[in-house]
Amino acid sequence: MSTLYRLMYLVGFTPWDGVSPPELREAIEGPGALPPGRALDVGSGKGAKAIYMATHGWKVSAVENVPRAVAQARRRAEAAHATVDFRLGDVTRLPALALEPGYNLVFDFGCFHGLKAAERDAYAQGVTLLAAPGAQLLMMAFTRALPPVPSGVSEAELLERFGDSWKLMWSHTDRSGGTSAMDRAGASWFCLSRR
Repeated sequence: MSTLYRLMYLVGFTPWDGVSPPELREAIEGPGALPPGRALDVGSGKGAKAIYMATHGWKVSAVENVPRAVAQARRRAEAAHATVDFRLGDVTRLPALALEPGYNLVFDFGCFHGLKAAERDAYAQGVTLLAAPGAQLLMMAFTRALPPVPSGVSEAELLERFGDSWKLMWSHTDRSGGTSAMDRAGASWFCLSRR
């Protein structure tokens, strides 16, 4: 999958790299907003969402495995006068990045659903090791396969893969009127809380 994403960044087709979705804005600025802390953006792309969090008082680390995307993200952060710790790395090998545990928010906009089954397990283990007690995992994922996404994500799968260390707080279908691919793939939002 990495080769496909590298190609998409090369030709500039990255429809997921737009503005911050309402669910993230609600978590950062809404009436019940989380107090600023440490955030981990997994599959951060060109950094728009990581930069958004950083400009709202969060200390943000962002992981992406496409070098071109990380380079663009760093330039965008500099232009926005935002401090983000961008890491070139694999979200299925988070321990290899030597990130300090204790993240209060983990954000995933369409990364988990692009992984194969064994990779999803490794992702869940890595995120669990890095999340502080009480942390929230806010994830947008396709609930139906849509190439190149190998299979949809469900509440049951998340509860199984993340195990007893997490509980599901809520889920709902995407309401933002995102891309046509998001509509066809049944894009949904999931919020889990670290026990």
